Amino acid sequence: MKKSILVIALVAATGAMFAQKKTTTSGTVNFDATTSLDQLPKAENKTVIVAIDPKKGSVAFEVVMKNFTFGNPRIQEHFNGPRWLDSEKFPTATFKGNITNLAAIDFKKDGTYDADVAGDLTIHGVTKPVKTTGKIVVAGKALSANADFSIKLEDYGVDGPQIAAGKISKEPKITVAADLQ
Repeated sequence: MKKSILVIALVAATGAMFAQKKTTTSGTVNFDATTSLDQLPKAENKTVIVAIDPKKGSVAFEVVMKNFTFGNPRIQEHFNGPRWLDSEKFPTATFKGNITNLAAIDFKKDGTYDADVAGDLTIHGVTKPVKTTGKIVVAGKALSANADFSIKLEDYGVDGPQIAAGKISKEPKITVAADLQ
């Protein structure tokens, strides 16, 4: 009898633990604003906070803008400067949204699932709705997630002479990837 109670308690605890939010502080966001005139405006940030709540379907991430690294330090300086993203005034970018096809993802079964995500992206102090389709991979108790989308810099009040000159894409591609526990 005691063994049965112990097994039931362990199964219940495992189920409750798995239903909890999955997080990481080492997600990655890639920023690709390359054009035919300039292949250098690419950056990566490997210190992104990401959270997914499998039960509610909520998704969130936060990016410290100064943690993006470019191959060319001059581009990084422009990226963080007041004429571009003004990272002193707007130190983070955030996304808060939901998986809109949550019923199509079985977080208790290993596999790869398409995830439709919709939410609000805030960059440079401006919040705009974003929709994309990503992938969620369930492997045991771990999740990995990734998604690609593009934004229009002008929608977020980001402009500058490099953008106007065609050296920086007006619609950079953003890639978010995370392994969550």
